[in-house]
Amino acid sequence: METFKTYDPGDYYDELIDAKGNPRPGSQLLVDKIESLPPGDLAMRQKAAEALLLKMGITFNVYGRDEGTEKIMPFDIIPRIVSGSDWQQIESGLKQRIFALNEFIQDVYNQKKILKDKVVPEDLILTSRTYRKECAGFTPPRGIWCHVTGTDLVRDRDGRFFVLEDNLRCPSGVSYVLENRQVLKRTFPQVFEASRVRPVDDYPSNLLKVLEYLAPDHVQTPTIGVLTPGIYNSAYFEHSFLSQQMGVELVEGQDLVVSDGFVHMLTTKGLKRVDVLYRRIDDDFIDPAVFRADSMLGVKGLIGVYKAGRIAMANAPGTGIADDKVIYAYVPKIIKYYTGEEAILPNVPTYICRDEKDRSYVLAHLDELVVKAANESGGYGMLVGPHATEAERAAFAEKITAEPRNYMAQPTISLSRVPTIVGDRIEGRHVDLRPYVLFGEEIYVQPGGLTRVALTRGSLVVNSSQGGGSKDTWVL
Repeated sequence: METFKTYDPGDYYDELIDAKGNPRPGSQLLVDKIESLPPGDLAMRQKAAEALLLKMGITFNVYGRDEGTEKIMPFDIIPRIVSGSDWQQIESGLKQRIFALNEFIQDVYNQKKILKDKVVPEDLILTSRTYRKECAGFTPPRGIWCHVTGTDLVRDRDGRFFVLEDNLRCPSGVSYVLENRQVLKRTFPQVFEASRVRPVDDYPSNLLKVLEYLAPDHVQTPTIGVLTPGIYNSAYFEHSFLSQQMGVELVEGQDLVVSDGFVHMLTTKGLKRVDVLYRRIDDDFIDPAVFRADSMLGVKGLIGVYKAGRIAMANAPGTGIADDKVIYAYVPKIIKYYTGEEAILPNVPTYICRDEKDRSYVLAHLDELVVKAANESGGYGMLVGPHATEAERAAFAEKITAEPRNYMAQPTISLSRVPTIVGDRIEGRHVDLRPYVLFGEEIYVQPGGLTRVALTRGSLVVNSSQGGGSKDTWVL
């Protein structure tokens, strides 16, 4: 296999190798190690890592594919390295952002001060598909709405970090972070030790602390459950993995029942009361009595018990209002409003299609922009203008004109790249970064996060549902 001697960082910011072809600070050890391997050794380590992931059962389901549901998430063994100083900026920026978003959600459902002060247009909130009128006037346990957040960051050509989007409903992927680390420790043990990489494996215990913190006051040892839609969900592996790591119950809607004003779990010994649910089901399906009446996944009466303060839920229903991709455009103003500070991590410049001036700009420049629907995820409902056909752009223009509220657009960012094994070569592939943030008694940012990699040459779409893979992320 060719090594870094012939590696071309290209006209992008490369996370390991600078523009002159030298290893960046902190990555010299790794580069030296890879350079010193005998021919064929790197490819052999890559195969061994993939075999290990399959053996560990780290798979995800792909909807609508007939050739078998479970696939291993493609994984590349060359890690992404983040320097301590870069991490400091990311961590403080995420803490600031999540704090402000939590204040925003509380305000929107209660006093609505930010709407009265016209910082965020009220009609934007009320027309959002993720706004839940059922949550109006409600304050969740400890005043926390977004307990688990996965915020997507990208780095541009100049090496600056930007927030691409916030995921505050049921963000997934943290299990891959933990498993990728287990695999990488075995792949490059000496380099890993010598690089003094910050650990990620205390995530489950930190998540458990958050869930325990939410339990009703009088409950000494709370019963906690991870509420999953079941084995056909694409992130089912993660639900079972986290429940097992935390030592809590994995439950489906059919395992729970509301009686005497509490939520109970059906067990072989009868009913057992549940105090906290880490739910991995979208709001729509949580409670057929309140949201979608046809939901078979939720628990009838759950929201009533929740509003009465007899069960806590993470994340709180209604948090999706803060990950509406159009509301995203206002987050820097939201941060300023609640903290008095400028955003430490800037947003990507954003055009809001409901704004007439923005909309005419977007429609005239569809060939340069990325357009996203307000509430889609997983890389669906989006147009990557430069890579789209004339017909696709025309079809998208019609959608924007018909429903401007539902779309926003951003310039195409030249995402940073990381050396990646492609056949018998090492080539640069584009990446993003999703760190996971936990909000309990304090805000904790897991050092690292999921580096998602676009495995197709030149592609900027990193989502696993669209064929992307992942890498381990080393924070030094």
